[in-house]
Amino acid sequence: MIISRQLTRLSLAGVLLGLSVAANARSEPSSAAVDIRRTGFGVPHIRAENERGLGYGIGYAYAQDNLCLLANEIVTVNGERSRYFGPEQFTVEQRANLASDLFFNWLNTPQAVGVFLQAQTPQVRDLIDGYVAGYNRSLAQRQATGLPAQCAGDWVRPIAAQDLVKLTRRLLVEGGVGQFAEALVGATPPAAVTRRADDAQVFQVADGRQQRFALDRGSNAVAIGSERSFNGRGMLLANPHFPWVGGMRFYQMHLTIPGKLDVMGAALPGLPMINIGFNQHVAWTHTVDSSKHFTLYRLQLDPKDSTRYLLDGKSLPLDKQTLTVNVKQADGQVKPVSHVIYSSRFGPIVQWPGKLDWNNQFAYSLRDANQENDRVLQQWYAMNQASSLKQLQDSVHTIQGIPWVNTLATDDQGQTLYMNLSVVPNVNAEKLAKCSDPRAGLQMIVLDGAHSACAWDIDPKAAQKGIYASDQLPQLLRKDFVQHSNDSAWLANPAQPLTGFSPLISQDGQPLGLRSRFALERLGALAKAGPVAAADLQQMVMDDQVYQAAQVMPDLLQWCSADAGADAATLAPVCASLKTWDGHANLDSGLGFVHFQNVMQSLQQLPDLWRVAFDPADAQHTPRGLALDRPSVNAAIGQALLASVEQVNKLGLKADSHWGDIQVVSSGGQQTPIHGGPGTLGIYNAIQSEPRTDGKREVVSGTSYLQIVTFDEKGPQARGVLAFSLSSDPASKYASDQTQAFSRKELSVLPFTEQQIQADPQYQVQTIRESEAKVAAQ
Repeated sequence: MIISRQLTRLSLAGVLLGLSVAANARSEPSSAAVDIRRTGFGVPHIRAENERGLGYGIGYAYAQDNLCLLANEIVTVNGERSRYFGPEQFTVEQRANLASDLFFNWLNTPQAVGVFLQAQTPQVRDLIDGYVAGYNRSLAQRQATGLPAQCAGDWVRPIAAQDLVKLTRRLLVEGGVGQFAEALVGATPPAAVTRRADDAQVFQVADGRQQRFALDRGSNAVAIGSERSFNGRGMLLANPHFPWVGGMRFYQMHLTIPGKLDVMGAALPGLPMINIGFNQHVAWTHTVDSSKHFTLYRLQLDPKDSTRYLLDGKSLPLDKQTLTVNVKQADGQVKPVSHVIYSSRFGPIVQWPGKLDWNNQFAYSLRDANQENDRVLQQWYAMNQASSLKQLQDSVHTIQGIPWVNTLATDDQGQTLYMNLSVVPNVNAEKLAKCSDPRAGLQMIVLDGAHSACAWDIDPKAAQKGIYASDQLPQLLRKDFVQHSNDSAWLANPAQPLTGFSPLISQDGQPLGLRSRFALERLGALAKAGPVAAADLQQMVMDDQVYQAAQVMPDLLQWCSADAGADAATLAPVCASLKTWDGHANLDSGLGFVHFQNVMQSLQQLPDLWRVAFDPADAQHTPRGLALDRPSVNAAIGQALLASVEQVNKLGLKADSHWGDIQVVSSGGQQTPIHGGPGTLGIYNAIQSEPRTDGKREVVSGTSYLQIVTFDEKGPQARGVLAFSLSSDPASKYASDQTQAFSRKELSVLPFTEQQIQADPQYQVQTIRESEAKVAAQ
């Protein structure tokens, strides 16, 4: 039932009854009303009397907007893609279906899923069960009228609580073993190795995916405190950079249980709670951290048998786990295919040709700390309910469920908080020095698997065996600001550096990313100009400044002003475009921006590129400048410019082409121009796009849910935009409306109070009851 501009009321008796039930009691399936009230852009405000009802509304609304997306992800995390689509097709992440199926059958065993589900609090379990029932009701209604074309198949089915657990477990290992799926399923004893011709390409794709992890799932965040804000209260800029398609695509919603919960923000698919958002008193966000969430172990193999390894001088057999995947054959028949996964006490064997080889002497195991993290949903739900910054902080200290992100938060009292309190293996610097090969560096931690003394340490204060306790991890409470853009914890605020932690937690004295340097520079300029306003935080993202341009453009233009010899005529147009480029990634920014990207990509690996090298004592401003006095740098610039001319001509771009003509996102048969660009250039509005055959670039990830929250005496005042829009269904009226707003750099009020919600011009309400679905099914 949908009623426009008319508010339905929850039963007062029902509310009182819900509040009187003991906190640890499970909610029974209820006939109480669940209101799904939608405002502008279709954003659902879901209100129910308990967790079961709230989950029911979330699952129902999500399926209305993203049924096909979630159905596809359910097939993926159940390891059933080969059964329905064939083994040679690919997932959204460009992983072969068979490899994906084997990996998820290994990850999501019935035992692991059961243990996770059993560990949930009654409230979280109610949210999950309600979500399942709500999704299934929406699915049944869509099936009765016809499923969307993109998921009209027998692979779409009702879901169970176990499916949502599998989605959550996939999320947990995104920062660890999830990046090694091909290496895990491809690990084969040396005597049995038969490499396929396309293995090299498979691992090349996997390597690219691993390199893009931080880019596709990066983020910016700024929390401003009472000493800097315009009204003495807290302010938050949340700017996560997440994929625009697939299982990491945010969903915007507002969740209310009267008297218990009132929170708004964004959540990942299948999660019945807010991941990034705000409530009456607190606002928070996350940024992908630089901490290590897994370690590799180099195993010393038994010389007599490469399926046995030596531990403390004893020969132990590798454990064998046989996985079976149903695979659709060319003739349409489905046949089982079995595969063996090998593991040591340190985790599964992973084999990456040329990087992690399994030979007769060594093999490599991978241990991911988040595989044992069954607290993540409880963690986010506790944050959703936090009534103060201290309560939010205490919940993270106690539960320790944050998987692989930092948390930045602020409150209505003007405090700001930075926490690098994620799940990190307990390996201190001393153990690292004893148990790792220094030649391997710190990019990936490789420990000695021949000695049990190199196992992770156990701290009784930690929420999980083998991870650091929360009091050993970086955190910072201040009243001026904290910021973060995917670097270490070191300079969240340069006035109070965070140092002295295990290299697995945070590494200080390392170069900052350009987005962090931009943020610190902009915050410094704002401090000189006066109090910070919400518009200042919005401008940090939306002015699309290319920070690196300020560091190198004078040198590039100086190079252009010199005699280019025989190449002068060829390079004249590119130099002219660089000179007229505005130094931004706006829709109307000229072709010079394309040339600048090409040139800097060519130069980034060049030794001795910088005129001023990195200095840890001046990390905010170094490195900078191009070393034009070095012949190798001079020559490389010329080659990069010539290559850019060739590339631009090949793509058919013209001298009057603009960035908005090139970078687009396609949805529902239309293309929307998208501003922003590579975060590696210091563009705060980081947007990742991939080249198409027509000369354009298709956006795949970047700024996703953008939220700016301030507080006044009435509570939170928030503006934001979901850059890729609410619905992934091209036929939905909510498939591209926010995308177009984002293209225009427009943020909208996020209606939070009853007055704001009911006054919204697009207000409508749908009231549903679980009992109605049961009657219809009988």
